[in-house]
Amino acid sequence: MMDISNAQSKKFNFNKDHDAIEVSDLEASARFYKEVLGLKEIPNGGLPEHIRWFELNDKVQIHLIESESLPEKQKGVHMALNTNKLQEFMDFLNSKDTHFENWPGEAGKTNTRPDGVKQIYLQDPDGYWIEVNDGSL
Repeated sequence: MMDISNAQSKKFNFNKDHDAIEVSDLEASARFYKEVLGLKEIPNGGLPEHIRWFELNDKVQIHLIESESLPEKQKGVHMALNTNKLQEFMDFLNSKDTHFENWPGEAGKTNTRPDGVKQIYLQDPDGYWIEVNDGSL
């Protein structure tokens, strides 16, 4: 068993590289990540065609993997993105009739976390929850 205090003292300088999610319809999911979230599609590193890669502004990637089996979805397990244009994004979602809600589940509304950050939640075509907030790291 690893001594946690020893691991904390090493400071491995981790940065996020990517998240990989399984999707049932690769084309529908790719359209969502491009057209709703505005992510840039990038080459998939030579992997098979059932895997597509997308990139955020900070170069962190999201890998979509077409699969017949998908995990169960719940709001507490989500990806979170931040933007300094939350209201503009909400207006865009409204213009596209794309449902979003706050943490309690009220449609079209934000909520504010105790740290002052406003947030909304939406789901991709496979039901994965995505938080979008106005925080900054």
